[in-house]
Amino acid sequence: MKPLIETIVRALVDYPEEVVITECSDENTITYVLSVHEEDIGKVIGKQGRTMHAIRTVVYAAASDQPKRVIVQINDKG
Repeated sequence: MKPLIETIVRALVDYPEEVVITECSDENTITYVLSVHEEDIGKVIGKQGRTMHAIRTVVYAAASDQPKRVIVQINDKG
């Protein structure tokens, strides 16, 4: 899942080298926390969150066969 998220997000941002995805896992969920350059946060979120919603939709569809729930979050600290 991590390479899928990286591929999508790096195509959207101006600073692709600063895209960092951390994975946190527990017994029921896998959480991917996305950190980007502070100037790129708006591009990843999009108007009214539409871009982030689309990214989550693609990731959730790709993870539908996994037994754990997948969550994608954006770190607003940059």
